[in-house]
Amino acid sequence: MSNELTRLTLTAAREGLAQGRFSAVELTEAYLGAIDSSAALNAYVLATHDKARAMAQTSDERRAQGDVGPLEGIPLGVKDNYATDTVRTTAGSKILGNFVPPYESTVTGKLWADGAVLLGKLNQDEFAMGSSTESSAFGPTVNPWRKTGSTTKLVPGGSSGGSAAAVAAQLCAGAAGTDTGGSIRQPAAFTGTVGIKPTYGRCSRWGIIAYASSLDQAGPLARSVNDAAILLRSMAGHDPKDSTSAPIAVPDYEAAVGASVRGKRIGIPVEYRVDGMSSEIAMLWDRGAQMLRDAGAEVVEISLPHTKYALPAYYIVALAEASSNLARYDGVRYGERVAGRDIVEMYEKTRAAGFGPEVRRRIMIGTYVLSAGYYDAYYVRAQKVRTLIKRDFENAFAEGIDAVLAPATPSPAFGIGEKSGADPVEMYLQDVFTVTLNMAGLPGISVPAGLSSEGLPLGLQLIGRPFGEEGLFSLAQVIEEAAGRFPVPEAWWA
Repeated sequence: MSNELTRLTLTAAREGLAQGRFSAVELTEAYLGAIDSSAALNAYVLATHDKARAMAQTSDERRAQGDVGPLEGIPLGVKDNYATDTVRTTAGSKILGNFVPPYESTVTGKLWADGAVLLGKLNQDEFAMGSSTESSAFGPTVNPWRKTGSTTKLVPGGSSGGSAAAVAAQLCAGAAGTDTGGSIRQPAAFTGTVGIKPTYGRCSRWGIIAYASSLDQAGPLARSVNDAAILLRSMAGHDPKDSTSAPIAVPDYEAAVGASVRGKRIGIPVEYRVDGMSSEIAMLWDRGAQMLRDAGAEVVEISLPHTKYALPAYYIVALAEASSNLARYDGVRYGERVAGRDIVEMYEKTRAAGFGPEVRRRIMIGTYVLSAGYYDAYYVRAQKVRTLIKRDFENAFAEGIDAVLAPATPSPAFGIGEKSGADPVEMYLQDVFTVTLNMAGLPGISVPAGLSSEGLPLGLQLIGRPFGEEGLFSLAQVIEEAAGRFPVPEAWWA
């Protein structure tokens, strides 16, 4: 029965628990068994067996007393940059190797308050810096998908690669991730799952280890659009501990799933048809537009003229903020200390030993663009470009566009080691379709829409108005119903 339980979507599991077909303890045990037999994927960096069993037992007791939360008894995985009270939290970095927070992040606290069960912490790129989950101090996560007829190990995307792989491999009913430049949407596309980056400020960032504070946003990964809607409703909401958290009521996202999209105007940005885009992605984009037309939406071409500057501007802003945020990890205030002859050598040795090569590279670039003589030339100019990118979207919405349809990634999942060689820019180009949303603070959802010629999932991305997540869920549901869902064909790792 355990395999049958883990195959259930979050929506179906919630229904089964409500009907008494199984208990939270039974559902949790099924997932823990699946996690224990999935070491080949390296999706979890820490499985919390005892805590999960205790939380599930408590959930069953609450249900017996008629106290049922929106996520009562649902087992979830959490990306390892969310602080979890008394549970090791490392952000995938050696420098935080033994950090056990004495507090809970706001978002995970809301999940547990709604009855969810913590299965464990999920692998990620170190400090969320990456697009493949290869920079983790715990080693890379392996995508549960394989090319047809191949055993080549593929990346699950990043930085929330462990979250996406765990959801796709049925190692949790859903997962919490974070998105700074595509880190929820790109791995969702690579693994055939649904991932939403909410509007900046929709979810609290308090208790999430920062990468770039003006870009980071929490969000869920799930197996269906409805599952993602359920999770986001629990994760979202105003938090007085986060000054960037919006004091806006959280709608019932699940009620929006299945709502009519007739009459909605969907924009297709001409600038997103970049050189080198695979014909498969271009055809998928056209099919997605037709799916929305068939549901009664109007699809029109739009222009977002500053798109071509988004990627370089994003990497300047993100890396500058990373340089500032990671300055605290010095072996004195935070981090594992490496001794030196004096304080300067101690700083140097601590940071050299604690940070991996990708994080060191990003800190150095970020420090450079903030340095005297370069601040105006790089950082200030990038912030001006950011304003122009935001204005492009505002102009489109002002002209009656309800949402924008675009690819989520320029390609399907690639092999581990394939793009992590001498040229880091090749990896950075994976974010070409996703960074604009973070720069503009807009919501975006990635939904699987088809398979490549090699049998790998491909995703489409819908971009919405600020705090317009409801509309995205209704549009994404149209694509999910037309394209179908994409479960992993074979559990080769078990």
